[in-house]
Amino acid sequence: MNNKTLATEVILQGFSDDIKTNICLFPIFFSIYVFCVVGNCLIICLIILNPSLHTPMYFFLVNLSFIDLCYSSLSIPKLLVDLLSTHKTISVTGCLIQFKVILLIGATECQLLAVMAYDRYIAICRPLHYHILIRGSVCCYLAAFVWIFSLINVIIPSLAMPITLCYPNKINHFMCEVQLVLRLSCDDTSLQERVIFNMGFIVLLLPFILILVSYICIISSVLKIQSAGRSKAFSTCTSHITVVTMFFGAQMMTYFRPLTESLNQDKYFFIFCVMISPTLNPLIYSLNNREVKKSILKLSLQLQ
Repeated sequence: MNNKTLATEVILQGFSDDIKTNICLFPIFFSIYVFCVVGNCLIICLIILNPSLHTPMYFFLVNLSFIDLCYSSLSIPKLLVDLLSTHKTISVTGCLIQFKVILLIGATECQLLAVMAYDRYIAICRPLHYHILIRGSVCCYLAAFVWIFSLINVIIPSLAMPITLCYPNKINHFMCEVQLVLRLSCDDTSLQERVIFNMGFIVLLLPFILILVSYICIISSVLKIQSAGRSKAFSTCTSHITVVTMFFGAQMMTYFRPLTESLNQDKYFFIFCVMISPTLNPLIYSLNNREVKKSILKLSLQLQ
């Protein structure tokens, strides 16, 4: 510590130092972010305003849209500002808060996707007990659980192991990604690395395993029913499977590898996590859901 200088800010290299490249990227990222905000807000408003959509599945979809809004809004506005700026910095405090909250939001989405898979499992495999097992109060308890569980497993360990950042204070990313921030630490981070790996198993791999088990049971049950009802049962799960594949695939590519590997490509994985996936989610659910499409059509007719 005596030979190291404490950093007061962190420099974010972003995607390029070329201002012309950044100017070309700005309208692309800005358009995607606007579409993300509008799409998720539209899904939330449609479900809240339409009594016919006040069911457990749509309750969890509102939570997913809210999480996607938070996930993208924590980093993309800063990225848009930095694309048009020559001084791409963030305070150390802001950097630490950003990566902790992003970890919390990402972990919460993992748990929520597992809960949504459980909801589909009960709806298809135990339809007669659905309104008992997934009633309104249970939905609220499950939503509270995913936030509290993520808070316990992400924020509390990070608060118990504070990180002090030193120079050089530059990271090759557009946001404060946890593994790159650890490289700026003044101290030995081996304990933090082990905690991150264990945390990744709990909040990322374990929900993914639960989702796989749920869908194995769903597929097994669907194959036993008549072909007329089989397509309808599969269609209710297609949207969720697509979202799970996109989100967990990008997250696992980022976190389940040694810290010593090159992390330059992480920013491209994170663009998918914090921008592309939250933007596609409302589109996926609306295009593959008759009730949502009917609500959108009804709302558009009312506005005309």
